Parts: sequence; structure tokens; C-alpha cells
Amino acid sequence: TNESDTVKRLRLAIANKDFTFKAGQWVDFFIPGVSVVGGFSMCSSPGLLEREGILELAVKYTAHPPAHWIHTECTVDSEVALRVGGDFFFDPQPGDSPVKLVLIAGGVGINPLFSILLHVADLHGYQEGKGNEYKMGTVKLYYSAKNTKELLFKKNILGLMNAFPGKIMCRFHVTQQSSQICEELQPHVTEGRISEKDLEKHVSKDTLWYICGPPPMIESISKLLSNIGVPTNCVFFEKWW
Repeated sequence: TNESDTVKRLRLAIANKDFTFKAGQWVDFFIPGVSVVGGFSMCSSPGLLEREGILELAVKYTAHPPAHWIHTECTVDSEVALRVGGDFFFDPQPGDSPVKLVLIAGGVGINPLFSILLHVADLHGYQEGKGNEYKMGTVKLYYSAKNTKELLFKKNILGLMNAFPGKIMCRFHVTQQSSQICEELQPHVTEGRISEKDLEKHVSKDTLWYICGPPPMIESISKLLSNIGVPTNCVFFEKWW
């Protein structure tokens, strides 16, 4: 399906029952007949794979052969091979002490952070159901894009905020908005970049920070975080080249 004008969302039915991944990881993507290997972050939760054997990717159009294949040749029933990798993930175990999360996404960098957000929703769901799993703290997502059209998964994100009020929160930031922002999104949108003022209110000793986006954005946010006294061992990032 088309997630935006430039991004396709793929649903993959995984044949191998032993295949697993952690929220935030990516896959090497092997296409028969294409020699270049793709690398794409999962944008679904490990729970969806467990429950339904399904994994989702969202891929932006580029001339890079794997992305180009996804946009121009891939069809229902195309077969590919996957290999999981990456040490950017959130995978708390029962008995771990609770943490709060701040997720900071730029553009397509939302993918692994959306996977983490869905995993958090699953953890909250378990908590309400069983009451004995990992106790999840609050999550705040800051998600920046050029304009609201480029904000991927925005309807899903609003749905999660409504399903888990006070537990999952989100601010969308747009840097080059030219059209009217729709009513549903308006209360959650700020025009302009994510600032130090936004972030400093989340500083605490039990907060973990996950950043994913273009390298210049990661560098500027990392600087902001060190200015406001966040220890580097609480900050995780994935650079998208």
C-alpha cells in the first residue's frame, strides 16, 4: 500500500516459524535477480509477527536497486529472503526496572521508532491483561518531517495515543508546511524544529532516548541532549545514510 506519495508499506508473510526480531531492528533484504542487498527497518511490532506471522516495512522511493524494485516491480506474492540485524532496539525483560522513553524521529527515521512504539503498546496491553509482565513507563514521540503529508503512520500514532492516554504521547513537528493542517492533527502539530525546550522537561535518571533520522539531525539532537545533561549511555541512535 502507499503510506505516502513516496513511501510504500509492505506486508510480508514469514514462512520460517523460528524467525524473530526485536523492536527497532532492521533486515537485510535479498531480492532474487537483484545483486544489491537492501537494508530496511521493520515498522511493525514483534508481537504482530508472533500473533500473525506478519512483518511490515515502509520503504521510500529511491534509485537504489532494492527500493526501486519495491516501488516498480514488487507485487503480491513476490518472494524475498530476509536476515535480521542491528543493535538499535528496545527489548525489556520481565523484572527489568521500569523506564520512560523519548523517541525522536526525522523523516523515514520513524520506521524503527514506530516499531518500538507498537511494542510499547503491546507491553501496556499485556500489563492490563496479565498484570505480571514488564511494567512500562510513559513514552513521548517527537516526530519531525517537512510537512504533514510526509508524516508516516500518523493515523496509527493518533490511534495509539487515544488507546493509551497519558502513557503514549506524541508531538509532530513540521518544518516546511505550506498547506492548512487538518483539524484532527492540529492539536498535536508544532511548526518548526524540535528544540531544547521541548526535550529538557523529559530529563530524568530513568529515561532512555532513541533517535533515528538523517545524520545531521542526529548530530544536532545529540548535542542538545548533552547540553541538557543527558548521559550518553542513555542515548541510542540509528543513522540513516
